Order: sequence, then C-alpha cells, then structure tokens
Amino acid sequence: MFVWIVLAAVLFLFLALLFHHPYFFQDVHHVLFKLKLRRLVRKYYQANYTLLDRFSDVVKAQPDKPFILFKDETFTYRDADELSNKAARVFLDSGLVEEGDTVALFLGNEPVFLWLWLGLVKIGCSAAFLNYNIRSRSLLHCFNRSGAKTLVAAEGCTSADFKSFKDKMSRASSEPIPKNLRSHLTLQSPAVYIYTSGTTGFPKAAVVTHSKLWSLSLLPPVAGVNSKDVVYVSLPLYHTAGFLGFTGAIEMGITVALRSKFSASQFWDYCRKYNVTVIQYIGEIMRYLCNTPRKLNDRRHKVRLAIGNGIRAEVWREFINRFGNIQIREFYGATEGNFSLLNYSGKIGAVGRDTFLHKKYFPYSLIKFDVDKEKPVRDSAGFCIEAAKGEPGLLVCEISVNAPFSGYVRDLQQSEKKRLHDVHKKGDLYFNTGDLLSIDEDNFIYFQDRVGDTFRWKGENVSTNEVADVITLVDCIKEANVYGVTVPGLEGRVGMAAVNLSEGQSFDSADVFKHVENLLPAYARPRFIRIRSSLDVTGTFKHVKTKLVEEGFDPNQITDPLYFLD
Repeated sequence: MFVWIVLAAVLFLFLALLFHHPYFFQDVHHVLFKLKLRRLVRKYYQANYTLLDRFSDVVKAQPDKPFILFKDETFTYRDADELSNKAARVFLDSGLVEEGDTVALFLGNEPVFLWLWLGLVKIGCSAAFLNYNIRSRSLLHCFNRSGAKTLVAAEGCTSADFKSFKDKMSRASSEPIPKNLRSHLTLQSPAVYIYTSGTTGFPKAAVVTHSKLWSLSLLPPVAGVNSKDVVYVSLPLYHTAGFLGFTGAIEMGITVALRSKFSASQFWDYCRKYNVTVIQYIGEIMRYLCNTPRKLNDRRHKVRLAIGNGIRAEVWREFINRFGNIQIREFYGATEGNFSLLNYSGKIGAVGRDTFLHKKYFPYSLIKFDVDKEKPVRDSAGFCIEAAKGEPGLLVCEISVNAPFSGYVRDLQQSEKKRLHDVHKKGDLYFNTGDLLSIDEDNFIYFQDRVGDTFRWKGENVSTNEVADVITLVDCIKEANVYGVTVPGLEGRVGMAAVNLSEGQSFDSADVFKHVENLLPAYARPRFIRIRSSLDVTGTFKHVKTKLVEEGFDPNQITDPLYFLD
C-alpha cells in the first residue's frame, strides 16, 4: 500500500511539473547535449584534433560514400581527399604559399571551393572567403584586410591574365600530403576568415579558428541531423550558413547536395533528385518557396528537417501547411559570436528559450539599450540594466575560456567595439552581438532587430556607411544618410538613402543608377532615394536616422522628392 502511495505521489509531482513547465525535459536535454558537445570540443582541443583529422578518418572509414553531389557529378569522400591533395600540391609546387599563409578564395558554389579549402588546411594554411558578389573598393579592402598574397578567383569573373588553377590540378599528383606540413597548427590557429558587415563601412574578417570551426560544425547534430541524412546546400559557401553545411557533413560523415545558387522553381525537383532529407534556409528562401505556384507534388519529397534563421511566423505556418510536417529548427548566432540559440521546441517565431540552466552554463543577458544614443543604458553604479520581459534588449554574451571571442583580423578597433566591459560587475567582459531580442512570459526568445549601421536584406548584411560612401562619389550628391526600412510582407529591411545635393546640381537619376549598379551588389543598392535640403546630425555629427526610418518611403508622410529604383 505504501509503495502505491509513493508511486502516486511521484506521478502527481511529475504531472504537476509538466503542467507548469511543459518544456522542462526538452530544456534540460538541450543543455545537457550542448555541455556534452562542449566537452567533446575540449577533448579535441587537448588532442589537437582538427576537422581535417576528422575528414581523414571518414575517408578511411567510408571512402566510397558520396560526399558531394553537384549537377550530374558525384564525388566520394575518397575523391574529395585526392582532389584536395591535388589542390595542395599546386599551391606547394607553384610556390604560391608558405607555411601559415592565407589564400583568398573568390568563388561561387562549386566543388573546387571545397577542395581548395581542404588542400590549404593540409599544408597548414588558412583561407579568406571573399563574397563573390562584391566588387571595386569593397573587394580590394577585403583582400587587403585578409593579408593574403594569393587570390584564387572563379573562371569568368576576371579580366586580367590569370593562370588556370584547374589545369594545374589536373596534372598534379593525388598522393597524400605529409602531415609535417601542418604540424604547426593548433585548434587556436585560424582555419578561415569569413567576412561580416559592420559599422566600419566595409566588411570585417571574422577569425574562425579550428576550435570555433568545431563548434559551428556541431550545430547540425544539435538541430537533429543524423548519419543517414542528405543535406541540401544552396546558400553561399563563403557565408557561415553555407560553409557549416559542408563542415557539419564532414563531422557526421554524410552527403551534401550542392547547388551553385538557390532556385525556387527547381528547389523541390533537386531535393527529389538527390533524396535530400535536410535543407538549409534563410527567411527569404522559405518565402520564395511559398510564393511559387502550387503543384500536386508539393508534398512528394523526403525532406524532414529545415535548419536556418530569419523565417517569419506567417511564412513558417504557410511552409508547413503547404509542404508537409517538416521540422523547422530556427537558430540564432553570428560568425564572430561566442553564443548561439536554437528553437528545439518548435515554437513558431522563436529562436530559443530562456532557462536557468542554459544561462548558468552559457551566460548571456538582454540589457536595456538606447537606440538613439546607440549604447546600453547603465544605472547610477555604472552597470547595465536587464531588460524586462517582453521588452527588446541588447543580447550580450559572457566572454570566457569556454566562450572566447577571437575578434576581427587586423582590426583591433572594431574588435574592441564588440567587447562590453563592466556589464553586471566590475571587471566582467561580454560580447556585444549588436542585436535586439526579447523574452516573452513563457520564456521563449524572439529576434527583434539589428542595431547600429547594419541592416539585413536578401540574406546579406548591408553596411549603411559603405553604401553612403559609394553614393557620395556621384557628382550631384554632396552627402548621403543610408538606412534600412521595412517592406510589408518581406523579411529584413530594404536600403533607402536621404541625400543632400551638391550646390547648383540637380538629381541625375540615370547617372546614379549606373553608378550603384556598377559599384554595389544587387542586395546593397538603395531601392529608394529621398532628396533633402539638409541632413540632420547629432552633436557628434552622426546622421540622425530614427525619424527617417519611421517615415520610410510613405508618400503620405514625405513631402521631399522621392525616387525609387526601376
């Protein structure tokens, strides 16, 4: 009798726990799994076991397993190993690199991108991934900032007399590369530099160490990818989102279906062709898919999991209703960041959950932020103030041995700007994400907006200062204030500029159009230009954006001449 009473009491407590905390077990499981992976990275660190070492082990274990599916070609893990050996030998035999050098890669999505990176790591070098869309001063800045002496560019994107790397690869030996060539590498060595836009006006090169690369590569298993999956990668490989699809595949020894670029009309046909089970996305991709004409075979596919970020709640609902019960794992993170969130519960619109356990082992805070002054709000003691439930706050994450911040290459000033001192107590140090998030009453976390001089459009970060620098090169424009404005029904913010004309000049729309088309990638070109007699500035001569952003491109609120990109 007593045993039954005890069992009934335990059952009652269990049900009461579930009723009041329905996500308790999911929350605990998620934190325990992240802690397990942290211990794994620490073990790799102590053994100096890199992702390349993991790749070599996978090659030995399953050499004939398909690794990359591209167009009508299939590359096995053995093929990838041999082709990356060839790439490494071209670098060595041509005298293009020395120990520890960085090579800049200016390529779109194609298998050779991957062979080049693997080959560089095999000879102890790193790569700088240049955005394939950038041109002119931005491209020169990124190349110079990387410190690279060698550039490998895609065929067809150069006008100079470039030597053919592929021809050299075809003649090179595929014999294994001696390990002593990379004996100097540690998990603290840079594996790759990935560029991210910021407040400087030009992209910054985030340092991704071999240790950081492990952390990125372990996201897929956290999100639910397993060893039998086939992952579809149509996002750019020069972005973290696309590249982690490749590195995550190595970690798990699985297959990647690689696409040169995203195509909404052919998306599901490609998934069917290669039996894709996992897709990657940014919010725009999901919306594009939902906007395609409906077909009878919309649900005829094997996709079970979608991993990405930036999907709007209404698009999330429409996507599931139309394409079937696909698990969506929305996450939050930044290339240079030291913290990530994952929506493991399936709550539509959220990026994760705020729990005691998660905050204890992966410390972070949402703090009050003054958008106009562009800095955190501090109390009389000089410490930051926690944002209330439901209030947007700046996400900051503690910098520690377990959560380091490597900064930006050759940019100490911008690296220091991301470090926030004395947040909760004297001497503490946090990473400033530059993002506003909020927590609801049920402890779900939602992304709200970016702060500062960066906005996101078409899956790309756009620096307002960089766009302004380009626009003001036009003779008729004296000054430009660039900002992002929302468009109903679309993700992110589209570019808009308020400009002040040079004395005695009129606005030459045709000339401005040709100028931005030649010097800016499509996603960074302002869609609206507003002509003003003067531009408001703060006491420190910074452009005032708040009112301009609020007014947007609404003709009912704007009396100034307003042009749109056609």
